[in-house]
Amino acid sequence: MESAGSRVVAKRGKQTLGKWGEEQARVLLMEKGYLLVGENIRPPYGEIDLVLRDGETLVFVEVKTRTTRTFGLPEEAITPAKIEHMAASAESYIQELDAPDTPWRLDVVSVYVPGGAGNPEVVHIPNVQA
Repeated sequence: MESAGSRVVAKRGKQTLGKWGEEQARVLLMEKGYLLVGENIRPPYGEIDLVLRDGETLVFVEVKTRTTRTFGLPEEAITPAKIEHMAASAESYIQELDAPDTPWRLDVVSVYVPGGAGNPEVVHIPNVQA
């Protein structure tokens, strides 16, 4: 997938890289027909990078972006403990909506851009579980 500004990523720190990766993920998911509900939501158990709607289902997305595979693929940073935190955050968000019967799931988007330049590899992994 290539979008405006996706060919080169300047190494300006983790926050800039993370925000850039979240944009790549958002574009990919919206191209798939998902509707954006929110970004960088902060319920009690941590931050949710993206919240989207896939039909009637709320989708809570964790985005991992890397410029090197020294520590593995981006998605390999998603541990069972992280998935449990994501689930707790999602449940808290749904409680705040006062919509307990809302179907939901957890997804991961992996963004890898070798050396911080070039076309990113963006991989959507739906319905992750611990």
